[in-house]
Formats: sequence, C-alpha cells, structure tokens
Amino acid sequence: MAGVAAEALALLQRGDSASAQALVEAACARGDGDALAMRALWRVEGRLVPRDLIAARADLAAANTIGAARILAGFLAAGTGGKRDWAGALAMLDDWASRDPVAAQQRALIAAMAIDTKGDPIALPTVKPLSDSLMILALPGLLTAPECDLLAALSDRRLRPALIFHEGQKRFVADPIRDSDAAGFPIVSEWPAIHAINRRLAAVSGTTVEQGETLQVLRYRPGQQYRPHLDAVPGLTNQRSLTLLVYLNDDYQGGETHFTRLPLTHRGRKGDGLLFANTLPDGRPDPMSEHAGLPVQAGLKLIASRWIRQRPPESPDGFGQHEAMA
Repeated sequence: MAGVAAEALALLQRGDSASAQALVEAACARGDGDALAMRALWRVEGRLVPRDLIAARADLAAANTIGAARILAGFLAAGTGGKRDWAGALAMLDDWASRDPVAAQQRALIAAMAIDTKGDPIALPTVKPLSDSLMILALPGLLTAPECDLLAALSDRRLRPALIFHEGQKRFVADPIRDSDAAGFPIVSEWPAIHAINRRLAAVSGTTVEQGETLQVLRYRPGQQYRPHLDAVPGLTNQRSLTLLVYLNDDYQGGETHFTRLPLTHRGRKGDGLLFANTLPDGRPDPMSEHAGLPVQAGLKLIASRWIRQRPPESPDGFGQHEAMA
C-alpha cells in the first residue's frame, strides 16, 4: 500500500488517529482511490468513524481500485449496504477480469455453477442420513473440486491460529480446545463466488443465507485436532442450531469427525458436506451433538465450516463477538 493510505496506517500505529482521519478525509475529497477504500473499511468496522454500510458502499464505488472492486462486487452480490444486485456483481467481475486474476477466477467458477439468475442453486445433492439418534446428514459432492481449491487458495494467506471470544476478558484469546489455523470470509471478503457458495449451503440446510455466520476455513497440521465440544453456545438467545462442514481435501490421514456419544465417526471426500443439528427442540444445546475433529496423522486437513443460527441477526452489526472474525 502506497501514498496516503500507507501514511495513515503509520499514523495509526503511532496512536495518532486524529491526524490519520484528517489525512484520509482530505485525500477522499480529492478522489484518492486508496483513501476512499480505507475510509470504506473504517465505515464497515465502525471504529474510527460511525459504522455506515451505505456510505461504505458509496466509497467503494468511487474508489475504483482492485481491492475496492473486490469488496464492492461482494456487497452487490449479498445486498450489503444497499439493494442486492447479482447481475451487477457479475458485470463487475467481467469488467475487472482482465485486470484482476481473482475476478477472472471467480467469474469462471461461477459460470460453471448450476445456479439461476439470482445466484441460487438449481439442484442440490442427495442427502444420506448417518444416525437415527441425531440429525446428521452426509452431503456427497456439495462443492466441486475447483470450488474447494478456490476456498483453500483464498484462505491461505489469511490463516491464523484459531481464536475464541473470552466473555470474562472481553477479548479474543487462543482457543483451548482447537489448535488449528482459521481464516474467515466476513462481509468484506464475501465476494460473489463465496456468496454463491454460501447460498448453496443455506439451501441444502433449509435455511436462509442470512442465518449463517461467517464462512471459515480451518487447517489442521499433523497432531492438531479439535477436542470434544458442542457448537451450540450456552445462553445464546439466537442459537447455533446447525453446523455445516465441507471437506476441502482428502489427501491426509486421520482427522475424522467423531461424534463422541453416538458413537459415529465420519470422513468425507473432497467436496463432500456434513450437516448436523446442535440443539434440542426447545433450543437448548443437545449433549448428543458433542463431536471432535480427531488428530491429523499425516498431511494437511482443510475443512470449511459454517455455523447456522435459528434466525437471521436482529442487529445490522450481525451476530456480534461470537461470529468468526478475520
């Protein structure tokens, strides 16, 4: 990052947020693309300036940079900060494909998807029940190999040690039961291809796309695991009622998904999904849903994960601190 944006970041690192804001505002008034993109991100985050997704979308449109165009295409695809415009999102990918390889890659991937003019899937995989005690469904071929590869490639540089939000400390800390690396695709990274995948995950789970938390990609190295746990969070008024996993590769040993109280151990092939319920009929966490990601013995395990709530968020800020961060 060069110019005004780099200078503003340096000021922020020194703790001089007032000078950084003044610098960026002046550059935005001159139509500086990097400054407009930076202000858009500030408006999404709601840290230095009030959160305003409508204004952020306008800044992104005015910025006319690769980074801003990627985010704006996602905003159009998902309807963030304004009216949803799937056709407009695809047109943006077409416009930027010759200048941005990620746009070209997304456009080719979307062209191969069996979707309608709104980006919704035309067909879904046949489900295979795995248990009589708990709703656990195998979803063969939920994603294609190229779709899995895209998620793996886009998450590679953003993978960081998995964190959880500590209620007592009011901050993110290392996850004590999961030693994987994680990468999320929040609204600034829910680009059109990612959004189309999220719509498929919603359709196959019988939910709306708005009920899903941020899509995550998890990477497990040899010896790493996700110890026995429940995905439902005690006390949530809008509970994580469903979990949907997608196996992004299969060239590793170990790493099976194990339901500790059934017992059931399952491992899908690349592109296969696994959907299961986390709650009882009254919304309380179901102890029978306790599960673990067993230790990887060799190779790298990549898996996509999406927690699905009982209903969409009531706040425009989404699901708050319990939502996966990136």
